[in-house]
This record gives sequence, structure tokens and C-alpha cells, in this order.
Amino acid sequence: MLIDSHSHIDTEAFDADRATVIERARQVGVKRQIVPAIAREGWGNLADVCNAHAGLFPAYGLHPMFLDQHHPRHLEDLIEIIDREKPLAIGECGLDFHVAGLDRDNQYTYFNAQLELARDRDLPVIVHARRAFDEVASCLRKFDGLRGVVHSFSGSQQQAEAFWKLGFLLGIGGPVTYPRASRLRGIVADMPIDTLLLETDSPDQPVHGHQGRRNEPSMLVEVLSTVAELRGESCEQIAQATTLNAQRLFNLPDAPSSH
Repeated sequence: MLIDSHSHIDTEAFDADRATVIERARQVGVKRQIVPAIAREGWGNLADVCNAHAGLFPAYGLHPMFLDQHHPRHLEDLIEIIDREKPLAIGECGLDFHVAGLDRDNQYTYFNAQLELARDRDLPVIVHARRAFDEVASCLRKFDGLRGVVHSFSGSQQQAEAFWKLGFLLGIGGPVTYPRASRLRGIVADMPIDTLLLETDSPDQPVHGHQGRRNEPSMLVEVLSTVAELRGESCEQIAQATTLNAQRLFNLPDAPSSH
């Protein structure tokens, strides 16, 4: 039993065969997926997709890479949908200093507003951090009582420890399957098991050997296998621990006994 803690199964990459992809994931044990939002215009479709398929759980937020689609009023809309839909998390939100041309001040405005909302509504946050780990940690420190996950973590051991001290988990996905990712693999091998979540970031970040192809939630078993091998533990141990971590962080209901 596995939980994909970060899947964009609602996006157009899956419009042609979404039900088949979800079933393929279920067949290999990925029974539940956390599906973070990207921009305001996608929230309605995100809700529809999650309502149409058992085991999909939406989070609502404003992704830093899509600043050109955001408007200040969308923060008001976010408050409304959080209060109406009662999702299990806020996100995807954060800072991205990798993509050229993204206004940093604007990113901070949206990120801090979403962190404030997460604190006020006592919800976990799904955080995007790229070349901005220290800056993201600095933002998180400003708000007492936050919890969440830094998805697709790729920082240093010191940065990982900073997030753990803040009560945040790390989402680990396709990048860990690449032999050249020695720093990340070293962190994953020794990190506290209660800080680990597994994810695919579908349709992005394919696992090693599948470069250039659409990623999908069923590939979470490849991430699981790599993490288990790096840690010298069984796949069953890692699956059980990371499922419990996700259930605890997101306050997930028990998994359905069948699909």
C-alpha cells in the first residue's frame, strides 16, 4: 500500500487515459494520491478529477512557476475554496529561483500569504523549493506551528536538517533513482524515516531509464525500490513507514479495502 504524495494527475497530460493510469497505479499498490494545484484556473478541474476517482485528494494553492497566471484576488479565492472544500493541504506553493524571469518579490508575496493561511487554518503546506532552500526555510520560520512537505527535495544535508527541525518532511521522487544523484542518495540513505515521503511529481521527473517519457504514479514502485536499496531496508518497511507518514501529515482517512 503506497501513497503518491505529489501527483499532478489532473493535468492535461493525462486527459486521454487518466482512468487507465489511475488503475495501473492501483494494481501496483499506489491506492492514494495527493494532487496539488498549480493555478486558480485549474482548481475546478482538479476538484472534478478528484471527485471522480476514489483515492485522489486535492490541495489548493498558487505555484511559484506560474506567476503570470496569478492575480492578487486569487489569494481571496484561495481562502474561499479552503473554507468551502476543506482540503487536506495548501499547495503547491513556494519559491523558484531556478526559472529565469520570475519576480522574486512577487513570489514572496504569494508564498507568505499561503503560509499565513496554512497557519490560520491549521493545514499542512506542500512546498516547492528550487535553488531557494535557505530562503524557503527562512519564510517557514516566520510562522509558528507550520507543518508540511518540501517536495522533490534536492538540497544539502544541512538544508535537509533545517527542514526537519522545522517539522517538515521531504518528498523524494524520480531524481533519487539516478546513480549520479550522489548527494541526494546519501541524504535519503540516512535520513530519519519519519521525515520521508515518496512522490512521483507526475507527469514530470521520470525515473532513471524512462527519461523523456511521461511519468505516472505507478512508477512510485521504482522510487520505493531505490529508497529501500539505499537504506538497506525492505520495500515493505519503507512502504509502511512512508504511508503512515503521509496519513499523519495530511490527516488522511484509512485506505479503502478495495477499489
